[in-house]
Amino acid sequence: MSQVEGRNPAQPRQRPVIAIDGPAGAGKSTLAAHLARRFGFLNLETGAMYRALALKAIESDIDLDSEAELLELAARTTIQLEPQREGNRVLLDHTDVSRRLREPDVTTAASRASVHPRVRAWMVARQQALGAAGGVVMEGRDIGTVVFPDAEVKIFLDADPEVRGSRRYRQVGSGPQPPQITEAKVIAEMRERDQRDRNRAESPLRPAADAIVLDSTSMTLDEVLARSEEIVRAHLA
Repeated sequence: MSQVEGRNPAQPRQRPVIAIDGPAGAGKSTLAAHLARRFGFLNLETGAMYRALALKAIESDIDLDSEAELLELAARTTIQLEPQREGNRVLLDHTDVSRRLREPDVTTAASRASVHPRVRAWMVARQQALGAAGGVVMEGRDIGTVVFPDAEVKIFLDADPEVRGSRRYRQVGSGPQPPQITEAKVIAEMRERDQRDRNRAESPLRPAADAIVLDSTSMTLDEVLARSEEIVRAHLA
């Protein structure tokens, strides 16, 4: 992967990039939003970019297994992230789709769309441009390995799939849900997504060699946030 345009990698950034990677349901978005608020950084949720493109593919009846069709769709798509206190407001072609992006059909579609190498390359170029100046918390699945392999802080947030599935079920189940959406089904879909993400040919999900791995299976949210703050402060100090 080429270096970020416009910056000499031998020259340190004035402000760091904090890369948070990990599987679906690990709590990356919550952690990224917290760290961005705590340290005054911009929160860039890259997964939302994939979900936005996947949503447009669903609405346009595009084959998610067709890389060529997805690339053509991407070329006429505008995705904007507007930082808010509790995360990002996501605009797809200037329409707010933030709530829709969290629904199960969109997250599954995003996982399918993200396996295509040229789609990922299109996304990576935009993510690198957004974070090139530093002062950002960027979360996704390949930030520390592909998007910003030179990130100053790298955290890989993980947890057992059963725990992540239960968390996701409680998240999406906070309102009225169709009866076919059960906790067991959400956990099964989490396992399927892990399989795709960890075994895809392009940028498989894995911790960077220099990442600090946090397994939150037996940790409370407050413990995860506190430990992550320690990691960031150690760099800033």
